[in-house]
Amino acid sequence: MVEKVGMPVGGFRRWLHWGLGLQLILLGAEFLLGMAVNLWVAVPVHHPGAAAPDYFAGLLRGIPWAFWHLGGLFAAHVLLGLAVWLMAAGLLVGAWRTEEAAVRWATLAGWVGITGAGFNGGSFLNYNHAFSSFLMALGFWLAAGCYVWSWGLTAAIGRPEVSRRG
Repeated sequence: MVEKVGMPVGGFRRWLHWGLGLQLILLGAEFLLGMAVNLWVAVPVHHPGAAAPDYFAGLLRGIPWAFWHLGGLFAAHVLLGLAVWLMAAGLLVGAWRTEEAAVRWATLAGWVGITGAGFNGGSFLNYNHAFSSFLMALGFWLAAGCYVWSWGLTAAIGRPEVSRRG
């Protein structure tokens, strides 16, 4: 008797594999946009939301202001970051439909990295600390590493069929 173990073969596995590949491309674009923002967009120390005692209230005041005053690079970085986070959430849900624990936990860690990068981006806008930029980069690298690993795992699973004899 042969019992199949692992991710379902076929459309779903392909979807997850291609989704992870797309996420890696989006992450690369987001990283490059972040570097462009870091180099060519100056966030003033004083703006609505700056040094807010409440992080979320500062974001509610600072992000709309920044969209109007910091230009297209900043807006593109924030919007692509939101798309990357939504894609991470979708990949996380998809990965938990599999039987592969490594893919599940790696996509969870990737989502955590992206979420951390996003919160530190907001922190950079509110408080203008360079350390927040460093933490954004760490979140990116955590996510990128986890997605590369998951991408490789989803390519290998089912080729040849993973099976166990009992």
